Amino acid sequence: MQEETLAKLAMEIKRFLLSDAVLLSRASDEQLIARISEIVDYKIGNARILSQDKQRVIRMVFSSIRGLGILDEILSDDSITEIMINGPDNIFVEKSGQVYRLNRKFESQRHLEDVIQKIVGKAGKEVNQANPIVDTRLPDGSRVNVVLPPISLLGPIVTIRKFSKTPMTVEQLIRYGSITPDVAVVLQRLVRAKYNIFISGGTGSGKTTFLNALSNFIPGDERIITIEDSAELQIRNIQNLVSLETRNANTSGKGEITIRDLIKSALRMRPERIVVGEVRGAEALDMLQAMNTGHDGSLSTGHANSTKDMLSRLETMVLQGNAGLPLAAVRQQIASALDIVIHLSRLRDKSRKTMEITEVLGCKNGEIILNPLYVFKESSESTLDKVEGMLVRTGNALQNDQKLRLRGDHGRI
Repeated sequence: MQEETLAKLAMEIKRFLLSDAVLLSRASDEQLIARISEIVDYKIGNARILSQDKQRVIRMVFSSIRGLGILDEILSDDSITEIMINGPDNIFVEKSGQVYRLNRKFESQRHLEDVIQKIVGKAGKEVNQANPIVDTRLPDGSRVNVVLPPISLLGPIVTIRKFSKTPMTVEQLIRYGSITPDVAVVLQRLVRAKYNIFISGGTGSGKTTFLNALSNFIPGDERIITIEDSAELQIRNIQNLVSLETRNANTSGKGEITIRDLIKSALRMRPERIVVGEVRGAEALDMLQAMNTGHDGSLSTGHANSTKDMLSRLETMVLQGNAGLPLAAVRQQIASALDIVIHLSRLRDKSRKTMEITEVLGCKNGEIILNPLYVFKESSESTLDKVEGMLVRTGNALQNDQKLRLRGDHGRI
């Protein structure tokens, strides 16, 4: 059966069921599915229909009543990594780094709004005209951003970064060509020796994915506090793990919990490491102070186009909430807090690569001094459509090796 015919049949059955309020309110999921199956059999009569088409109609009807409508079917496709809904009629997805428009749409704007309320409600949050922007997550951990009219002129906007069922590992990063085996060994040594590491990159460059992979190197007997806008880190090898998540203000403007609030609270929870999913604003100062006050081995990420750009952005973030601080003091704070900056990028062929691993040496004459350890070099096999290359050593040795020596690691990097 054609897609349009299946959708029309599902709509007819849904409308019929919506007239039976008693059934919808009292029936269990199993009873509702059984009733939908009976109606499908009645509707198709003697018409020939493939078994998979019948089951699909049943799923479509059930999802539109108890689930997330067509979104359930899109979410079940493991090849899709991101979903972008621009109003009820325009749905785009990302597969293998490429964005495609789906030949699907929601029944109406009202139906899309109902789906949004289901998503937000399950996470204990709220979104409405008074509070039209919210970051939340699905039960499986997928990150969700919602923007409602009148802020959005196209109708409700939903962007979903799907949660990977299999946490990223360093072995996978090697297989994808993001790092080399030698670099993986170096990163393992740096993480275990409690170097403060900051991961920078543009949108979709794989910062959270890389952070997940690095977290696998954290010794399992440490106490870790993770802080995120919407929880998506998948740290599996740590037993003493506390995950904290921000909260938006309610309709009366009260109850907001920011990343800054959570960092301050985390410092009272005896953390050995603090992992901040992403630094965006004034909380940068609190994170840097935590790194400078005995919480070595902390990890975080931020948006930037290069390592130097990330340091400049951190300066701006700190000054956003602390405008009276001298710039020289801010730079000194950054230089003393960060040990390593790893910069990622999404290249012209949509592949994600590690572009640079740089040591932060300190501050001299008011400028932060950097020591690039690895840089990405394109090979002669690169074309406009395919980037080939790898991380190579610069010849610069790691200068601040004190943390390695304290751990008993006397090898050179």
